Amino acid sequence: MAGLIKREDIDEVRQRTDIKEIVDGYVTLKSAGVGSYKGLCPFHDERSPSFHVRPQMGSYHCFGCGEGGDVISFVQKMDHTSFSETVEKLASRIGFELRYEDGGTGPRREDIGRRQRMLDAHKIAAEFYRDQLLTQGAAAGRRFLQDRGFDRAAAELFGVGYAPQGWDGLLTHLTGKGFTQDELKLTGMFSVSSNNAGRIYDRFRGRLIWPIRDITGDTVGFGARKLYEEDQGPKYLNTPETSLYRKSQVLYGIDLAKREIAKTRQLVVVEGYTDVMACHLAGVGTAVATCGTAFGADHIKIARRLLSDDGSGGEVVFTFDGDAAGQKAALRAFEEDQRFVAQTYVAVEPSGADPCELRQTKGDDAVRGLISSRRPLFEFAIKASFGNYDLSTGEGQVNALRHAAPIVARIRDVSLRSIYTRELSRWLGMQFVGEDQVARAVATAARKGTGVSSGPGTGSGAASREGTAPSSSAGSSEGTADAAGGEGDAQHFPRPDPMDPIGRMEREVLEVVLQYPNLLEPVHWERFAESGFSERVYGVLKDAVQAAGAAGVDPAQWVERVRQEVPEVLRGLVTELAVTPLPSKAEDALALYCRDIVNRLFELRITRLKAEMQGRLQRVDAAADPEQYVQLQRDLLALEMRRRQLRSD
Repeated sequence: MAGLIKREDIDEVRQRTDIKEIVDGYVTLKSAGVGSYKGLCPFHDERSPSFHVRPQMGSYHCFGCGEGGDVISFVQKMDHTSFSETVEKLASRIGFELRYEDGGTGPRREDIGRRQRMLDAHKIAAEFYRDQLLTQGAAAGRRFLQDRGFDRAAAELFGVGYAPQGWDGLLTHLTGKGFTQDELKLTGMFSVSSNNAGRIYDRFRGRLIWPIRDITGDTVGFGARKLYEEDQGPKYLNTPETSLYRKSQVLYGIDLAKREIAKTRQLVVVEGYTDVMACHLAGVGTAVATCGTAFGADHIKIARRLLSDDGSGGEVVFTFDGDAAGQKAALRAFEEDQRFVAQTYVAVEPSGADPCELRQTKGDDAVRGLISSRRPLFEFAIKASFGNYDLSTGEGQVNALRHAAPIVARIRDVSLRSIYTRELSRWLGMQFVGEDQVARAVATAARKGTGVSSGPGTGSGAASREGTAPSSSAGSSEGTADAAGGEGDAQHFPRPDPMDPIGRMEREVLEVVLQYPNLLEPVHWERFAESGFSERVYGVLKDAVQAAGAAGVDPAQWVERVRQEVPEVLRGLVTELAVTPLPSKAEDALALYCRDIVNRLFELRITRLKAEMQGRLQRVDAAADPEQYVQLQRDLLALEMRRRQLRSD
């Protein structure tokens, strides 16, 4: 049984994972001063680098778009994986065995090792197939691609390869790389002989090969297309179910499409490998395809995570052939519609051409036009159902209305629901069923619970139950990187004026205590605690720093500990302060700067207190209350001594 990852293990993974090494896999980083690096932000388009990484603090922040967090949130956002999946992936990367709460379990060390061996075998196999496509024996495969408008660059982009016609080409290649037959049996890339003592042979022979990758880009299986008439196998042959490859959880092209899907909030579902290729090459970079199965609940979970399917927009577009099978597939997709908060659409080319055929015959514009011509899936479902009724009769219209009214009631946007209520009346015809009767039928269906909340973009009960993948599914209070991006809640935490010298000093002190807590001595922490913060948002962060407690804390854990002490809307600001470059460029001057800025803020506190006491001293009658007068003088002298001590430090 899967369990919740222990909090201390999450901290250990975070501490032991080099965030710079991880980010370097996605972003080209250059030095930006002592312990700081910067590059172009992977989360938004920019020309000059505003994305900063501080390895010592284990944090990143973009000063352009506000995205920020730690290594876990970075991988979550880039690979669109859940919190627990991300922690397990990073733990596997550093060879750390996680522990789980309440007797739960996660991947065992031996399972992690076995999975990595399988991934390695798939990676080498994908390279083998890709190289084979360039050989003389792969002429039929190259011709297949050329006939469908795909050149060599397109084949390389999608990693398309060729399986040679022999029985052991891949087997020989992988065993030569050190893999045993027992290991290779687990991959699904080989078949087992029934009459030769269990020996194995290549599963794919004489076929065009597409590597099927998961959302992180790892190859987990293959799809193979028949090229020769003498091949008695099916037209398409995929990897069978393995521990790596589960077709109900895989979407072909997701590794290439994930960032565009997240950016545009659109997902296009097509039917085959070549359709995905055609869409991407035509500029529809959000296209994916299922692998030999219908688009189901597990695929929807992936889609919702990529779309941030939370009621704030997004769309899913299904493309189907115009034949009966395509119509059946569209209706099957509609049955899953209520699992989405995003609006669902269908795009069907009138001639019945799929995206690949459309690109061949009419070009890239036609493919983009097909997606643009999408229409709501519920409209398609309603009209498709009318074929079962004789709308020329009153009985047929009434029965069609009984079937269609619940569909209209399910429309999430109340304005669209009203429009389609009127449209339904028109589609049915007014001779026997009037508009008022249609409206009453839709309202009745909604009251019975068939419909959903009336607000635009509000999900149904099914969508709410499905939910997006929780950011803290590992059983901690970890969150995904904050949307606030350091800007703060405008109503409760207004952004301080950057031109205010006092507010700027308070910010600089927070930058120091977050980035270099170990450079401050106990006396400086005492002065920090006594310093007053005039800006409310900085005061909240100061309280969080004190609540987190800096003594003996590893820098990589320190920032995250402070983040967990502030309201969620301010977590982005914590990360921003943790990566802001400090003015000291030399390491030997860094400690001096850190202590000096804390002392300066504390001196400002002393100056304020002295001014207050001097005012009180002027208001005290020395003859009437000599004791209070003397005490105020002593307090003033003590403050002055503390100020002089600061100057001598």
